[in-house]
Amino acid sequence: MDTSSLHESQLIGIGNPLLDISATVDEELLKKYDMHPDDAIMAEPKHMPLYKELVERYKAEFIAGGSAQNTLRVAQWILKKPNVCTYFGCVGDDDYATILRERAIADGVTVRYQVTSEEPTGTCAVLVTGTHRSLCANLAAAQKFTADHLSKPDCRKSIEAARIFYATGFFVAVSPESMQQLATHAHTNKLTFIMNLSAPFVSQFFKEPLEKLLPYVDVLFGNESEADAFAKAFNINETSLEEIALHIAAAPKLNKDRERVVVVTQGKDPVILVEKGRVNLIPVSVLSRDQIVDTNGAGDAFTGGFLSQMVLGKPFTTCVKCGIYAATHIIQHSGCTFSGESDFRDS
Repeated sequence: MDTSSLHESQLIGIGNPLLDISATVDEELLKKYDMHPDDAIMAEPKHMPLYKELVERYKAEFIAGGSAQNTLRVAQWILKKPNVCTYFGCVGDDDYATILRERAIADGVTVRYQVTSEEPTGTCAVLVTGTHRSLCANLAAAQKFTADHLSKPDCRKSIEAARIFYATGFFVAVSPESMQQLATHAHTNKLTFIMNLSAPFVSQFFKEPLEKLLPYVDVLFGNESEADAFAKAFNINETSLEEIALHIAAAPKLNKDRERVVVVTQGKDPVILVEKGRVNLIPVSVLSRDQIVDTNGAGDAFTGGFLSQMVLGKPFTTCVKCGIYAATHIIQHSGCTFSGESDFRDS
């Protein structure tokens, strides 16, 4: 893999930085906090003591998390050249932010955190019970990101150096203004703006900012449930995922010289790639049940693998194959973590 042409901040990501606090627990702890196996919920006041309890009573592991940050960490793992990826997000002025920063930097990501004293750093409790993972996210400081942070000299320098911009759909609930600013910059300078639908609720509850951003989007990611939610929100009558993906690709776009690429993942079923108005189905590597440790972070990893090859200027089919490679690796580990050196080869 020739990375000699890569430079710092070539890929910028923006999202909600969260410190994952992961521990193996018993089912009594789930019951105590009114949680269930494989939950993925937002923290309520009753959940707030959970994070401290995990640290004090269990062998908790700290992992740099948050969807966009995970994606950049994976891209860096594959590229092996530090600081190609730069990340924007908001953290608190606390020890968790220090851990988050140290872990992200150790993985090769440049972090341009905005720091707030109003809220603590966002956390996600990951409760492991057997083969189940239950998630409880407290966004906290992540919700305090403001667009003026992008105007700070170090951020501005990174933005000017970037060629690809990536934003999670989650972030439309935090700072759509920031996303719009990066999208406009990308369009004006003929750069690439990429977005992930991230979760069904993004299309359901944040249709208006999503609608404003869509014309700027050069590449759009989603899984089957996210694509279905998008179709319902935007009154797309097609029912097959392939038709929905084609419809999204054909939606109005500001840069007429570059058709939108749409990528829809379907778990163990083939990835749908729409490029130049055509569907390409790319098979995934199917693992046995025993090989699968944790599917959380698989989507983030897929995107990270995909973007790593985009940065290198590879064809979109290669990008998808690297996404599959990365997701396959991640789901054999606990959380969005990796081991050893990446060895992706496009066969």
